Amino acid sequence: MMRGRSDGTQKKRLITSVCVVAIFLGFLYVYSGSIFGSTNRGTSALEYGSRSLRRLGSSYLGGDEDADGKQDESSTRFGLENGEDVITPKSFPVCDDRHSELIPCLDRHLIYQMRLKLDLSLMEHYERHCPLPERRYNCLIPPPRGYKVPIKWPESRDQVWKANIPHTHLAHEKSDQNWMVVKGEKIVFPGGGTHFHYGADKYIASIANMLNFSHNNINNEGRLRTVLDVGCGVASFGAYLLSSDVITMSLAPNDVHQNQIQFALERGIPAYLGVLGTKRLPYPSRSFELAHCSRCRIDWLQRDGILLLELDRLLRPGGYFAYSSPEAYAQDEEDLRIWRDMSALVERMCWTIASKRNQTVIWQKPLTNDCYMERKPGTLPPLCQSGDNPDKVWGVSMEACITPYSDRECLLLFSLA
Repeated sequence: MMRGRSDGTQKKRLITSVCVVAIFLGFLYVYSGSIFGSTNRGTSALEYGSRSLRRLGSSYLGGDEDADGKQDESSTRFGLENGEDVITPKSFPVCDDRHSELIPCLDRHLIYQMRLKLDLSLMEHYERHCPLPERRYNCLIPPPRGYKVPIKWPESRDQVWKANIPHTHLAHEKSDQNWMVVKGEKIVFPGGGTHFHYGADKYIASIANMLNFSHNNINNEGRLRTVLDVGCGVASFGAYLLSSDVITMSLAPNDVHQNQIQFALERGIPAYLGVLGTKRLPYPSRSFELAHCSRCRIDWLQRDGILLLELDRLLRPGGYFAYSSPEAYAQDEEDLRIWRDMSALVERMCWTIASKRNQTVIWQKPLTNDCYMERKPGTLPPLCQSGDNPDKVWGVSMEACITPYSDRECLLLFSLA
C-alpha cells in the first residue's frame, strides 16, 4: 500500500513538472514572437511611413509619386536615422529687388491689372484680394538694400534704421505733426501724431483722466488690457501704451501712406494692414476693451452705421470708444450735422457718453441687454439674428446689426457684479 501511494505521488509530480515546463515554453514562444514580430512590424511601418512621406513630399513639390527616388544633389535632404531619405524640398528663388515690398494679397497694381469691379467708396480695394495660382510669385521677398539687424526693444520704440525702411516721404509730409524725423542713418519717432503733436504719452494720460482712472493710468488697475487703434499712422499710440501693460493692435490700410505699418512693425509694435471696409476684422467678438480713432477720417455714418457696429461687435461689455476728431468739437455747419447724426446713431446703439472734453469724446458700450430690450419696435440698427455667429470672421461680410450678449455672458456679468 505504501509503495502504491509513493508511485502515485511521483506520477503527480511528473505531470505537474511537465505542465510547468510546457507553460514556460509556451510563454517563452509567445514572448519571443511578440518581440521579433513587433520589430518586424515596426520596421515595416517605418518603411511604409517613409514611402508615404516621400510620396507626399514629391506630390507637394510637383514630382511624380512613383518616381524612383532620384534627387537633386543640390537640395537639402531630410532622412530617418537609418539614412533613408524622406523628403527632398526644393529651394525657392529670391524675388527680383523690384518686389522687395510686394504684399501678394494686398497688391493694388495686381487688382488694377485683374480689373476687379470693386466699390472704392467701400474701401474694397484695400481689402485682401489674392492672385490666382498662375499669377503668384513663388519666390522669397528680398530685404531692402543695406538692411541691418533691427534695433531691439525698447530702443526700437523711438528709432529704427532708415535702410530697413527706405522711405522718408512721411517724415516730410507729417513734419508739422511730429510723427517721425530723419536723423542720419536712423528714423526717430518723437511720439507725436496728427492729434497729439506733443506726445502720445500725454494724450494717453488725458484719456485716462477723462475716464477718472486712478493715477491717470490707462491700465485702470488691470481692467483695461487690449486696445484696437484704427487708422494708427506709425502706431505711436500703441507704442506708448505698452509701458502701461496694455497691448494694442494697430490697424491701417495700404493707402497713400503705404509704409506706415512697416514702420510700426520695424519698431516692434503689433500692427497689420487692414481696413474697415466690407469684411469683418479678423477678431472674435468681445476682443477689446477700448477702440480708438484719432483723425482716422472714417465715415462712421455710412451704410446705416455698419462700421460703428463692427466696433460694437469687437468691444467687450462696458468697453470704450475714444474718438478724437473735428466732428467732436468743431462748430461749422457740416461738422455739427455729422455730430448730431453720429450722436443719434450711438444713442440707438445704447452707447452713452462717458466723457467729452476739448477735441475728444469717449463713448461706453452697455454692460447688459437691458437697453436693447427697451428700444421701441423697429428701431434701427436692429439686433442681429439669433443664428448669427459673431465669432465667425474670416471672409465674413459685416452686418448692420447689434450683437446682443448671450445668456452665458449675461450670467457671467451678473456673477461679477
